[in-house]
Amino acid sequence: MLLKIINQIVFLFMTVFGTLGNISVSVNYMFSWWGGPEKKPIHLILIHLAFTNIIILLAKGLPKTMVVFGLRNFLDDIGCKILIYLSRVARGVSICTSGLLTVVQAIIISPRASGWRRLRPKSAWHILLFFSFFWILNGLLGINLIHSATSTSLNISELKNGDDYCYFMLESQKIKWIVLPLMVLRDAVFQGAMGAASGYMVLLLHKHHQHVLYLQNSKLLYRTPPELRAAQSVLLLMLCFVFFYWADCAFSLFLSLFLAKIPLIGNIQEILTLGYATFSPVVLIHREGLLPECWHAQWEKLRKSLSNFSIK
Repeated sequence: MLLKIINQIVFLFMTVFGTLGNISVSVNYMFSWWGGPEKKPIHLILIHLAFTNIIILLAKGLPKTMVVFGLRNFLDDIGCKILIYLSRVARGVSICTSGLLTVVQAIIISPRASGWRRLRPKSAWHILLFFSFFWILNGLLGINLIHSATSTSLNISELKNGDDYCYFMLESQKIKWIVLPLMVLRDAVFQGAMGAASGYMVLLLHKHHQHVLYLQNSKLLYRTPPELRAAQSVLLLMLCFVFFYWADCAFSLFLSLFLAKIPLIGNIQEILTLGYATFSPVVLIHREGLLPECWHAQWEKLRKSLSNFSIK
């Protein structure tokens, strides 16, 4: 009974808190995008990352929350296929977008004399081509789920483990060994790029720190550029991603090694799957003060509009 109450609190909190956090982040960066003097590619990537996180939480977290509160058979076969497919595709897009975010941020803070500077996006709209590629790639990788996912309301004997609201029918070994290596390759490529870009940013931030120490010893004033502060936020975001991703992989491997499903371990694995989508907005809000900045900007706009109206 206690475990059931804890599950209800945790999944409800993660779904609601994560969705509201991602909406706050996306709205703030949308205001910066449309109202700011410069359209930064990083802002567009963060809006897209928040959007994919919202899809993950609504397609994965919301049904799981309904299950722990006792609802059963609330999805038909088509609804089950749509939610499972969306959650898998959005999770893959989130991995790809996180890798792109790290690489673009590393290019932005690279020295002007560096060859990496030439790869800097000339326009933020060029990033949209990457987004299209991510959705097409992960849409193709997850298309097998449309066939294998089915609702628990159906009485089918060829069922495998599922999410208490959807189950997976046994796939052919041929399809399994085509899709699985491609997913592993996708994760390896984007996490490899993420690791290389993160290491490069750590090196640049270390050089910057040494430079700051020199200026402080020389009693000269120095203010950290916003690009470097953004790089620190991205590095924290990537640490959050790496923790939840590999912890999720470890628990998934543990569950796959045992034929009997262990409810506690299964719930922990579900929480880890939602962890990055839930807590990544917290990193951005805390590091960059997004909410106070957004409220201040909107208050200034409202104040100016009211003053202009009173003058008229």
